[in-house]
Amino acid sequence: MTTESSNRSAGLDWIIFFVSLIVTIALLIFYPQWFWVTLPFVLTYLVRALDMM
Repeated sequence: MTTESSNRSAGLDWIIFFVSLIVTIALLIFYPQWFWVTLPFVLTYLVRALDMM
């Protein structure tokens, strides 16, 4: 994989991470019993954006 495609992937991973983080926070405010549904997305895309996977 080239560096250029790696940078695009990391950028998309950061976007998905922040969107899922916002959804998680919204669920914590309005429906706290359902916030765990978004945790796999938040954690997976954080790890991918940090390039640790």
